[in-house]
Amino acid sequence: MQQNSFLLYGANGYTGELIARYAAQYQLQPVLAGRNEAALRALASRLQLPYKVISLEDTAALVQALKEVKFVIHAAGPFHLTAQPMVEACIQAGAHYLDINGDITVFEMLQQYDQAAKNAGIMVLPGAGFDVVPTDCIAVLLKTLLPDASDLKLAFATTGGGVSHGTAMSMAYKLGEGGAVRRAGRIVRTALGHHGRWIDFGPKKLFTMSIPWGDVATAYVSTGIPNITAYTGIPLNIYRLLKLQGLFNWLLRTTIVRNFIKKKIGQRPSGPTDEMRSSAYSLVWGEVYNTAGRKATVRLKSPDGYTLTMYSCLLMAQKICNGEWKVGYQTPGTAYGAEFVMEIPGVEREIMMANHA
Repeated sequence: MQQNSFLLYGANGYTGELIARYAAQYQLQPVLAGRNEAALRALASRLQLPYKVISLEDTAALVQALKEVKFVIHAAGPFHLTAQPMVEACIQAGAHYLDINGDITVFEMLQQYDQAAKNAGIMVLPGAGFDVVPTDCIAVLLKTLLPDASDLKLAFATTGGGVSHGTAMSMAYKLGEGGAVRRAGRIVRTALGHHGRWIDFGPKKLFTMSIPWGDVATAYVSTGIPNITAYTGIPLNIYRLLKLQGLFNWLLRTTIVRNFIKKKIGQRPSGPTDEMRSSAYSLVWGEVYNTAGRKATVRLKSPDGYTLTMYSCLLMAQKICNGEWKVGYQTPGTAYGAEFVMEIPGVEREIMMANHA
């Protein structure tokens, strides 16, 4: 086993390829893995990296491949289908698990493997990318600033860039499913965009709507704050249209509509170009309140989501190679703390406190 080697599953996907391309900058050598032999061979040849063709259904081959490395970066979604076989293989092999998932239900499912991960002496850390690194690090910082916080609100907005096939496919699987918030420590299902509000992100003030972002699951693990709502920037006219979505959610959940949308996604480019990524950026905001009316606010500007995901995964990979990891189920914040996001190139942060909400 090479000290700097890891399995990169889904390497031929948009984000997987991005991680593979930049791995050498962090003195890391991924073993490219996935099901598509032709795509893997071409990528391996271009980057001069080893590769393995493995199906997630082939447990024996997957476990054997994981035994040859310290950890996997799992970049092959949709994660509600792929996370379970991968994490179970990691537990068998004694290999750490990282992924770039952002799905609440997947975070909650993986948390159930906490004891099994501890027994195996491994770390299980989903959400190692834009979902949910910047928001989770902000949540942990806000908890430090206001330890008795009862309410946490998080938001993000992206300027420029685009959406990869993998992200779009994951969204397609969730069409018509609605939203989610956390209230009194429990996840509560709501209508998508049940709450809309304007948020001052610093560089600009944007309209946002509530969404079932991964932090509804992870920020509770990281902070214990019982009430959590996540928001994303959206044009006001689209928000008004989405308010009508409840009338046709049943249609969006049908196989025929989802298959039609997936076909359309397959006809689009695989994701944003390098030029699009370099000109895009993300804005992240978080705020906590306590019952006495005090609040704390943190604002952050970062590279676009895909670039941040690549940097974040490679930084975590480097840390694991250096022996920096915690056993059991972890969030980015519990494993690496509030300051981890500041290690990512191009991240700027502003912290504000106030006496009254």
